[in-house]
Parts: sequence; C-alpha cells; structure tokens
Amino acid sequence: MKALFQVAKSDFRESVRAKWFFIYGLVFGGAIILLFTLGITESRVLGFTGLSRLLITYIQLCVSILPILILISTVRSVVGDRESNVLEYFLSMPISLGAYFWGKVTSKFILVFIPIFFALILAIIWGAIKGLFIPWSIIGYYSLLLGTLSWCFLGIGMLISTLVKRQEWGLGLSILIWLILLLFIDVILIGLMMQHKIMESVIVGVALLNPMMAFRTGAVLLFDPELPAIGPASWVILDALGFKGFLTFTLVYPFGLGWLFAGLGYFRFKRGDLF
Repeated sequence: MKALFQVAKSDFRESVRAKWFFIYGLVFGGAIILLFTLGITESRVLGFTGLSRLLITYIQLCVSILPILILISTVRSVVGDRESNVLEYFLSMPISLGAYFWGKVTSKFILVFIPIFFALILAIIWGAIKGLFIPWSIIGYYSLLLGTLSWCFLGIGMLISTLVKRQEWGLGLSILIWLILLLFIDVILIGLMMQHKIMESVIVGVALLNPMMAFRTGAVLLFDPELPAIGPASWVILDALGFKGFLTFTLVYPFGLGWLFAGLGYFRFKRGDLF
C-alpha cells in the first residue's frame, strides 16, 4: 500500500509540473465562469432556470469534452513511461507491478476529478451569492455521475495505454473511440431501426450500452422525470427500469465498466512485455 501511495504521489507531482493539469482545470473552471458571464442562470429553457439551468448546461458540455480529455491525459501513462524508460526506473525499486499500475490509476482519477468537482463548487458559491435555490440532491448526484464517467474513461485509457507500443497510436485510438461513442452510434442505430424495423426496446438497450449516452440521459432525467426531450425512447427506459432504477443504472454501469477496463489493462500489463 505504501508503494502504491508513493507511485500515485510521484505521478501526481509529474502531471502538475507538466502543466496539463492546470489547462484541464482551466477548461472546466473557465466553462463555468463563461456560463455565468453569459447569464445562463437568468435564462429559461424548457422550464429550467437559475442554478438548475446552469448545471444542466454544464453537464451536457461535460459529456462531450470530458471523455476525450481524460483519454488523452491517461493513454500516455504506461506507454509514455515505457518510451522514456521511467517504467524501468520504477520497477528497479521494490515496487510491484500492481502498486505501479493502480498507483497510476489513483493519481489520474484524482487529477481528472478535482477540476470538475471544483467547477461544481464554483457554481454553488455563485448560486449562494446570487441568492438562488441550490438543488443539493441534484448536485450530489451529478458529482457521483461525473465521478463514475471519469472512472469509466480512465479505465478505457489505461487499457489502451497497456495495449499500444507508441503514444501516437494511443492518442489516435482514443480519438477514434471518442468519435464512435459521441457521433456514430446514434446514426448507426437509427439507420438499423429504419431499415430492418428492429424493436425500439432493442435499439434503446444497445444505445444505453454507450456510457456517454447513459450519462446524458441520466443527467436529463434528474431534471425532467418523464424525459419528453428524448421522445418515445423515454417510455421504454422508464417502463423497464423506472425513475430510481435508471438513475442507479447510470451510476453503476459506467463505474463497473471502468473497473472492467482497468482490470483488463492490469492483466495485459502484468502478462505483456514490460519493456
């Protein structure tokens, strides 16, 4: 456990010195400040106003940019250390493979979660200053939702980092996965449904296997329990899982995927060619 902590501490310091952590934090902190400046809290869209309007806009922004930022920052972890011979240096010390790998995972999760959580804190402070109603239950759920989504893509990034031999390959694969999850899956599923007349429940079920889609739908559901914004698909979701059941699914599913991919990454790292 001490070795794991030392690896996490070393990786955290290295990431902070590399300045990408501050750029990452500036993206999310700047996004909140920009939304404040644009007067989002004073506008009303689909019945949402005040801090609720700000939060739903921020969450929909996160679902697009958070995964790719996590993948880009994480995919270099193992392969980057291998290329720079840092991995060889670490393993020359009394540090096990498990301590090294999970120390990296722990450090990266802290690094990616702190900025987005801090941005939510800024939103709370702004709402308190403006005298707005603060939806604590929604903020708590969103914190968990952002944490599970971060963990999911962190696991994917670590798996990619153990599979590729060069950082450029890892970055390219990360962008490809992000584009598929963000853009292509909806178009493909809609096309299949129109051409082959597949049942709506099957289409919706396959769509929700995409963690980004589950995240987006769960974020909207908390504000709008009947989900009219996504059309007839809401009937399939709510009939199958119910309101609380689906909220639980959006937390448990990405979290489980993160552990699965991280576990596969560790297995590949432990059994593969280290150098």
